[in-house]
Amino acid sequence: MEEEITNLLFTDKGITISPKTINLQLDFYPNQFYMPETQLISPAQWLLIVNPNAGIKKGEKEWPKIHKYLQLQGFDFHCVFTAHRDHAIYLAIENIEAGYRNIAVVGGDGTLNEVMNGIFMQQTISPLDITLGMIPVGTGNDWCRMFDIPFDYKKAIDILKQKHPFIQDVGKISYYAKNNLTIRYFMNVAGMGYDALVAKKTNMMKERGKGNPLTYLYFVFAGLFQYKFMEGVIEIDDHILFKGEIFSMNAGICKFNGGGMKQVPYAIPDDGLFDFTLIKKASKWIVFRYAHRLYNGKLTEVPIVSATRGKVIRIRSTGKIYLEADGESLGHTPFVYEVLPRSLKVIVNPNFVNGK
Repeated sequence: MEEEITNLLFTDKGITISPKTINLQLDFYPNQFYMPETQLISPAQWLLIVNPNAGIKKGEKEWPKIHKYLQLQGFDFHCVFTAHRDHAIYLAIENIEAGYRNIAVVGGDGTLNEVMNGIFMQQTISPLDITLGMIPVGTGNDWCRMFDIPFDYKKAIDILKQKHPFIQDVGKISYYAKNNLTIRYFMNVAGMGYDALVAKKTNMMKERGKGNPLTYLYFVFAGLFQYKFMEGVIEIDDHILFKGEIFSMNAGICKFNGGGMKQVPYAIPDDGLFDFTLIKKASKWIVFRYAHRLYNGKLTEVPIVSATRGKVIRIRSTGKIYLEADGESLGHTPFVYEVLPRSLKVIVNPNFVNGK
């Protein structure tokens, strides 16, 4: 950021820069995650943040079996449950302040993103002092695809128990939400333009308790009939990459999004760089013709698609271009992306091969 930021407000969209000094307040959230000061937390104890609504209520259905298997595997853990959007951010902050250093998410990519934002928003310890793991029960589970985390909860818990660490990059985005400059972090893929529209429609379907892993693909086609191209300027590492009409963009730490799509197919999660894919103005016919390349890793070979890498990405536009990060619908342009190299410790499959 070019200006020193001193006044921050935690909101349901991230951290908002405020014209007034506003302190972090958590007392307006439910006391169900209050941790008594007298409770002693061992270094080995796990905090499980569970989203019952993940995967169209799969979290709620699977939790009793997950809980039982964790006990059978000898885990020492405490569990808390999310009640609303962005609740996991505050659960993470509160419990890190209480002493937890090992956190596992039982949810999907959105819940994982919230917990990771809590890790970076808290001011108690360095984010690298936290170990973050995942038991996937979401719809897409795209971060898990990157690191070979199985969707079967028993196999995922077995990997969690091995506690094989990997230090990955994290992306930091500044954007606007309700005319406020806001900051959010992401650990997988952020999408802008058409990708953000598709994510928004998918999220709306999920909020109504509907949808499945193919919902995202459905809206890739259905949304074509209402999307309007926007004029934009893209700068990467202070060099202008593109000026003109934009269809869609992605900035990736990891390579999967949208339930297995590869819109940034060559992303390496610890190289200190964003992989950036730009799709220029495209006709509906072009989208239909090349849609299969979203899955086979050959999207960047399409003539209207360009791909590059960089540490800092700046995007401005004449109209509002919207944003999603790790599947969470956020705000709009202008955007500034910055990489935080090797800043998050996660548990991955020991068989994961980086850069494959």
